[in-house]
Amino acid sequence: MHISKKLAEAQAAGSPAFSFEFFPPKTSQGVQNLYDRMDRMHDLGPSFVDVTWGAGGSQSQLTCEMVHFAQTVVGLETCMHLTCTDMAKEKVDGALSEAYKAGCTNILALRGDPPRDTEKWEAIEGGFRYALDLVKYIKAQYGDHFDIGVAGYPEGCDDQKDQDILMEHLKQKVDAGGTFIVTQMFYDVDNFCAWVDRCRAEGITVPIVPGIMPIQTHAAFLRRANGMGCKIPPKWVDALEPIKNDDAAVREVGKGLVAEMCRRIIDHGVLALHFYTMNLAQSTKMVLEELELVSQGGTPTKKALPWRQSLGLSRREEDVRPVFWKNRHKSYVARTQDWDEFPNGRWGDSRSPAFGELDAYGIGLKGTNEQNIKTWGKPETLRDISDIFVRFIQNDLKTLPWSEAPVTDEAQAIRNELIDLNRRGLLTITSQPSVNGAKSSDPVHGWGPPGGYVYQKAYLELLISPALITELIDRIDRTETMTFHAVDKAGDARTNSHSDGPNAVTWGVFPGKEIVQPTIVETVSFLAWKDEAFRLGTDWAKCHPAGSPSRQLIDHIMNNWYLINIVDNDFHSSGGIFNLFEGLQVQDLDGPLASSKPTVNGHSPKPLAELNGNHKVTDCKVFDEVLN
Repeated sequence: MHISKKLAEAQAAGSPAFSFEFFPPKTSQGVQNLYDRMDRMHDLGPSFVDVTWGAGGSQSQLTCEMVHFAQTVVGLETCMHLTCTDMAKEKVDGALSEAYKAGCTNILALRGDPPRDTEKWEAIEGGFRYALDLVKYIKAQYGDHFDIGVAGYPEGCDDQKDQDILMEHLKQKVDAGGTFIVTQMFYDVDNFCAWVDRCRAEGITVPIVPGIMPIQTHAAFLRRANGMGCKIPPKWVDALEPIKNDDAAVREVGKGLVAEMCRRIIDHGVLALHFYTMNLAQSTKMVLEELELVSQGGTPTKKALPWRQSLGLSRREEDVRPVFWKNRHKSYVARTQDWDEFPNGRWGDSRSPAFGELDAYGIGLKGTNEQNIKTWGKPETLRDISDIFVRFIQNDLKTLPWSEAPVTDEAQAIRNELIDLNRRGLLTITSQPSVNGAKSSDPVHGWGPPGGYVYQKAYLELLISPALITELIDRIDRTETMTFHAVDKAGDARTNSHSDGPNAVTWGVFPGKEIVQPTIVETVSFLAWKDEAFRLGTDWAKCHPAGSPSRQLIDHIMNNWYLINIVDNDFHSSGGIFNLFEGLQVQDLDGPLASSKPTVNGHSPKPLAELNGNHKVTDCKVFDEVLN
């Protein structure tokens, strides 16, 4: 979506929009850390992010990669900086092509700074001299595909302080096709507001986005302000100088100063704020919380769908996903990146030796062995494992091998039930409570356009001992509303579903629209998810030395236990799915796994051979005709 349209919508609604800027890090670890931070900052709800142009071969390529990651994987509307510095026309063409293929529809066209070894800026042969030339070229090549942003300088720039000349240049860039303006950083609000008024008087009507630099430390604040030639208000100097050696105090006082500046900007009718994050989150988040533009939990108040959308070129219309990847957004995007349509792409031929091959997607367990052991410890008993799951549900742990993010507020309604299951050795991976007609504006369950109502069926996915699977399936068979799919690592799959088609577990009803069913359970996707789920557990086991108790324990679970999903199709029911597990547990959780015997109300469950009912008991071959 074009940034100018987003800004116009915010202006019309009287609701301030905000955005973030990131730059390419210099190390591979820095890149990964930034990707993780961008993923977390998505939940603050920015209207867009932009990525600065890294001049030079590897850095410019990294800009393109970051744009692709932010747009396609994280699902952030992204604006790519593009400069004239050291950029022949062929390089500009390549960068624009990469942005187009990533689904990016916004470019910030800049002249750029001169190379470090050059005092005066000069265009290279076959390149562009001014940002105006770049604006004209992008417009000529791509028409209206790209929204083209341009830079504004309320306090002048390095080689030009004459505001009359700068205003003339700005007007030329807008007349040539610039659709929004992003300013340099500043702290003098009076000067900025006067500059905005002058822009409007000159006939410049496009949205203006002020550049805001949060205060991290006193030294960094002075260095950046002096480097950009920013005027620092005396009030700021008086407030920060006495505490300049206390970084925490500087951030706290700086939060208030920057928030006050933002309020004055908003009061002047400019309903947009662009934060120069310096690839950090805390100071920006503090200002947004002070302005009450985000909740203390950092969760955005508006969601188009119950899961995070990708904004890649071919995915903008994607509106259905399997529930299994609820906590693994990035891996689902990676595994389906070559699909032409959603959700009807093909997982491949299950008879092929390559079916389920995951290495090509790079979606195994993240982090080093040392990091993962520090996070999840060295479990030696099943109770140790269950305690890890309980700590995750209690938000003492932020991740599990099967979950990239902490437990959401949605789980609060069933938190006690989930804790109880895990303490009995039933290891829950994904869940959702039933919802019967919550408003689309509901802060926890809501999504979609205003004025609608959303619904969902209770869903539970867990790892369960093979000795308990028989009793659990028998109980499911005795219900009228429950359906399930179960499978082990070797591919022994079973289900009582009468159809291999999708079963909607989330849907919404909105004014003037057909019913939207964005989250589903279906057989083929579950078998694809099964490969990933057991791979993640095996990767976790491999964090520990071969032969160690932790390695043997986790490997035993992965090699023998079942992954099962259960849907209660009666969305009016609030607790029926948990009643299935009454009296069901693994005893002797503190002993060696081999001696941990499951019980049902104190008695050993029936063996698998006695399983009966209307489910399919099969190896995965019966699903070949579905897969193909």
